[in-house]
Parts: sequence; C-alpha cells; structure tokens
Amino acid sequence: MLSATPSGPNCKNPTLVTANDFFFSGLNLPSNTSNILGAGFTPVGINQVPGLNTLGISVARVDLTPNGAFPPHIHPRATEIVTVLEGSLQVGFVTSNPANKHFTKTLQKGDVFVTPIGLVHYAYNVGKGNTAALVAWNSHDFGGVTLLPKAIFGANPDISSDYLARTFFLDKKIVEELQAKF
Repeated sequence: MLSATPSGPNCKNPTLVTANDFFFSGLNLPSNTSNILGAGFTPVGINQVPGLNTLGISVARVDLTPNGAFPPHIHPRATEIVTVLEGSLQVGFVTSNPANKHFTKTLQKGDVFVTPIGLVHYAYNVGKGNTAALVAWNSHDFGGVTLLPKAIFGANPDISSDYLARTFFLDKKIVEELQAKF
C-alpha cells in the first residue's frame, strides 16, 4: 500500500491505515439475482477492501438462479478460478485464434475450474436450484467484466448494423432487434 498503481487508486497514507482497510463482511449472503440474467455478483476488490491494492488478488461471490447466466465475457488482467459452493454450474472458455477450442465442464459442489487470463468465458446454472460460487482472480483489479453481448450490441453510438449483420452472419433485422435490447 505504498504506491499508486496504474489500475488502482492511490494508496492511503500508511499512518491512516486501519484493520478495516483489510476487512470485508458479507460473502455469506446471496447477491441480488433479480435481473434479466438471474445472476448476482458480490465483489471483494480494491474498492471494497483498499488493503488489496497492489497485492494481486481479489474475490467475489456469484449467485445464479436456475437457468441464470453470466454471458460470455473477458477479464483482461487476470486468470480466474471458480469454486462451486452450492448447486451446479456449467463453465467454459474458448481459446484464441486459430484454434478457438472450447473447454467446458459441469461443476458440482466443491469442484474447481480455471480460466486463463484474457479468454472469453461464461457460466450458466444448469441445476434445478440456486447456485453459489466463489471466484478469485490473480489481480487486485481484474479488469472488470466486459460482457461481450452488451459491448457489441449495446455500444454507444451503435456499431453499424450492416457491419454486425455481415460479420455475425445474421439478418440485419435480427442485429437491430439485439441492439434495441441494449
């Protein structure tokens, strides 16, 4: 906590640091899943625990209702490891070009899966009940979650629907419907 980092806040004056700068309470509580995706996220990063700044680690609790999903996304600055605490979770990632190989597993309570840094990945509750998992990253600021559907179809201003239709091999009307959702 002695210096500022390019991806984090300035460090606190060491004489002002307290135990609370290294503390978080609440990962035992389910996160809010009342959204269109049925997915909730409780982060524990540098914004919640300032003492994580420069330490190279962060965690989160994720909760998913039945059929709840985290859409394809990327963490540009960290490898991710997920441990299922309750329920079942299908996870997977896709390697870079040219292989674009898809690695996927259905995880049960106690199972662990790792996604290498910067790869497109996803999580989907395939069980009949709620799923909870603990996720950790090897970065104090893992780069947020860039949800690819929102980034592409919800860009402001819009990416050309002609271009998206051509590159996604979709009808332009479908692209425009997707853009309207975001």
